[in-house]
Amino acid sequence: MKQPSTTVTKSDIIERIATGTGMTRVETEAVINGFISCVSEALESGEGIELRGFGTFHVKYRQARKARNPRTNEEVPVAARYMPMFRPSRSLRSRVDTGVRLSEGSKVGRSDG
Repeated sequence: MKQPSTTVTKSDIIERIATGTGMTRVETEAVINGFISCVSEALESGEGIELRGFGTFHVKYRQARKARNPRTNEEVPVAARYMPMFRPSRSLRSRVDTGVRLSEGSKVGRSDG
C-alpha cells in the first residue's frame, strides 16, 4: 500500500477554492480562517461537528497511561487529555479509496526513465 507523495497545504486549498469560485485569494483566505476558527472553538467547548458527506469532528478523552521511552526503555507517565478526532463519512471513505486506486492504476506499467 502506497502513501500519497505530496501534501496539499492551506495555501494550496485557498488557491484552488479562489480559482474555482471566482473569489479573491484574500476573501477565500478569510473564509477558510473563519471555518478553522469555528471548528476549533466548537471542539474547545467539547462540541461535535457534523459535515454531511465529509465526516465528523469530535473530542475524545484519553486516559492517563504509562508509555516507554524507546531509547532508554524508561517508563514515562502520559497525562490524561482530550484529543480532537475526525471520522470520515462513508461516502468520503469510498471516494478516497476509488480515487487512490484509480491514480495507482494509472501509474502501473509507466516507466520513470
